[in-house]
Amino acid sequence: MSKQGLFRGRLLWFEREPDGATDEDAYHYIEDGGIAVADGRIAWSGPWSALPDEYGGVDYIDHRPYLFMPGFVDCHIHFPQGQVVASYAGSLLEWLNTYTFVEEQKYADPDHAGRMADRFLDMLLAHGTTTAVAYGSVHKGSVDALLCAALRRNMRMVAGKVMMDRNAPEALTDTPKTGYDDTKALIAAWHGKGRVEVAVTPRFALTSTEAQMEMAGALAREHPECLVQTHLSENHVEIETVAKLFPWSKDYTDVYDHYGLLGPKTLFGHCIHQNAREMARMAESRSVAVFCPTSNLFLGSGLFSLDKMRTTEPPVRHAIATDIGGGTSWSMLRTLDEGYKVLNLQGQRYHPLRSFYQATLGNAEAIGMNDKIGKLEAGYEADFIVLDSASNPAMALRSETIATLPEELFLLQTLGDDRAVVATIVSGITAHSRGKL
Repeated sequence: MSKQGLFRGRLLWFEREPDGATDEDAYHYIEDGGIAVADGRIAWSGPWSALPDEYGGVDYIDHRPYLFMPGFVDCHIHFPQGQVVASYAGSLLEWLNTYTFVEEQKYADPDHAGRMADRFLDMLLAHGTTTAVAYGSVHKGSVDALLCAALRRNMRMVAGKVMMDRNAPEALTDTPKTGYDDTKALIAAWHGKGRVEVAVTPRFALTSTEAQMEMAGALAREHPECLVQTHLSENHVEIETVAKLFPWSKDYTDVYDHYGLLGPKTLFGHCIHQNAREMARMAESRSVAVFCPTSNLFLGSGLFSLDKMRTTEPPVRHAIATDIGGGTSWSMLRTLDEGYKVLNLQGQRYHPLRSFYQATLGNAEAIGMNDKIGKLEAGYEADFIVLDSASNPAMALRSETIATLPEELFLLQTLGDDRAVVATIVSGITAHSRGKL
């Protein structure tokens, strides 16, 4: 076994969403544990004192006293928007038209897309994200570039070519046919190759004609193995515009429903302003609402409500994501912190056990990959991270008074960032070490 195959440190992973602070049956925490890796998967994990004889005398990477967790999963992020983060604007549509649509035109150049793909993945790994569901630009080559780069690194990555045939610059529009054909070609070339997949990606109803929405629905029917990703109810002006574009619809959610785009494989970014009918339909279809707190705050879009997700039976499935580049941080730690604040403003609690479950196994469940990623158990893909809860002076000061695991997690969530990520392991190989972006 190579040195890369055995790791030692504290281990934490979840079996289900914790039901409060005292629900210790929902997770596994091992104070001195080990992870053995073979062929990109976890071969064994458990207390170091129970290390199987076959690993005796094997060199190992010792990350004590740091905390091992499954890698973060980001359910909504835009590959072409890494260089528009922190662009001044007052609202979603202003931000899109002033910065984002200008930037995304650069991705028509395969060389630019290739360079940016490697930088995009470097940023994810530096922040502890090992799996993402990403939007490309309207250009098929943008997705080719990102999935090719992910394949080289053996990363689990999902990406889709944006379908967009109106209300955008001409250089950023396709047609119903080319959007369909390009997505079909991407699925044929990439879906299931290594650890990469393709998502059907109509940007949002505002930028797709009825003909293109029909094509997106056809793709979803023809490829039930693929995720679908789009945006829903992010901004009041957006909602009003969609109502004018689709005057026959009951509401914004009904537009997607009409074209067969609701379902357990569909990720809807934002979902802030939906009414009770929409929430009931989301729950019935098992669609996923993706909470993007830093983006919603930055663009003044509104406050996502977890309580609203629970007004139905069963509750609406949900996830959490950075939404780079409307989102203001690549870090899921910073995202959890802002999520806590958004919910706290509304009198809703976001316990750190709950939030770290969401960023790992919960998000893996949202994208239907919880049988592959999200746990530190034998048979799972060996994607995990190492976190340091005293990684900057403020954290080190506070950590001196930490007495429990939830307190440590809340410290990581509240004050942590990429400096807290000691290492990111992908398929059992250290893909990022702190200070080496």
